[in-house]
Amino acid sequence: MTVVPVKSAELTAAEVSWFAPLCSDDYQYLGVPDGDLRSSWKNTSAIVRRADELGYRNVLCPSSYQVGQDTLSFVAGNAPLTTNINMLAAVRCGETQPIMLARTLATLDHMLEGRLTVNIISSDFPGQKEDSGYRYQRSREVVEILKQAWTQPEINFKGEIYQFEGLTTDPVRPYQTNGGPLLYFGGYSPQALELCGEHCDVYLMWPEKKEALAERMQAANACAQKYGRVLDYGLRVHMIVRETENEAREYARMLVAKLDDDQGKLIRERAQDASSLGVSHQARNRELADVEGYVEPHLWTGVGRARSGCGAALVGSQDQILSTIEEYKAMGIRAFIFSGYPHMDECEYFGKLVLPHLETCSLPHVYGRVPEGVPATPLAAGERR
Repeated sequence: MTVVPVKSAELTAAEVSWFAPLCSDDYQYLGVPDGDLRSSWKNTSAIVRRADELGYRNVLCPSSYQVGQDTLSFVAGNAPLTTNINMLAAVRCGETQPIMLARTLATLDHMLEGRLTVNIISSDFPGQKEDSGYRYQRSREVVEILKQAWTQPEINFKGEIYQFEGLTTDPVRPYQTNGGPLLYFGGYSPQALELCGEHCDVYLMWPEKKEALAERMQAANACAQKYGRVLDYGLRVHMIVRETENEAREYARMLVAKLDDDQGKLIRERAQDASSLGVSHQARNRELADVEGYVEPHLWTGVGRARSGCGAALVGSQDQILSTIEEYKAMGIRAFIFSGYPHMDECEYFGKLVLPHLETCSLPHVYGRVPEGVPATPLAAGERR
């Protein structure tokens, strides 16, 4: 398998993250709503606080226009309630005027004392269907404006969608003075790879066979190389880990025991990204899987029957999960975003069975272009400027 250059190549640790189910996506049985697990400030913030206590390094706070809580308000509310964990705030480009977004994110970064990271999302708005070229151009311009606002004394920008001239950035500067929060980005189209390669720091992938993940990493790296840059890579995947493999597989079967396929289809189709290229690849995984839904020995596609987006889980014993994570790390994956059902319970299982045996870190900043022939030198694990 081809080795892909990794921005944090010197790291032996990985950023291990959990997930805040802000978008009505928490179940005891997939596809069966449970009032006790509904998306609420009380329930979801408790998951974030517990992940912080257990030693997770980041937590993805997703965004949906149709269901759930407001992401940036949620992140702000959790700032004083957490101590060590980073917050990966999902931002849908175009939802907020970009200079106002720069100010909001800078403020959040101060509230979190540098623990903010940002997941850039390019998507349609509810009730609208834009050309993908327009959406990615909008996202590109938003990211470029954010970087100007966070690093320059003035914003002077002339794009196809946004134009600003001579606007002061004071007091828009974030707490992190080395360029602002790390930018995470996921997408499968050529426009997505181009945007990530030029402007973002971490390329996020959904679960597929390892060969397919390696191909995606190679494609993203090829785009980054055109701009003299190197990326880090992340994997967003669900998790079911138990003392034994039999217990984990039995829990996977139980999780879908009450799933009505028509209800699962409705859940998948309500998502704004239901027709995206990435979601189609998740559906293809289910087609390739065996009769129990496994597309690789420990990669189970059953989760995708009742949700859009990330549609597979790692299933196995403590040792099997640890070995699988090490295989991903050997490929160059430096960030993992896990989740499970119910999210609090699975956070505990992974946090007690697996997390203590992993060397973890917060991904370091390595900003700027990489001169030819000069290796990137990341900060030490967890170090901040």
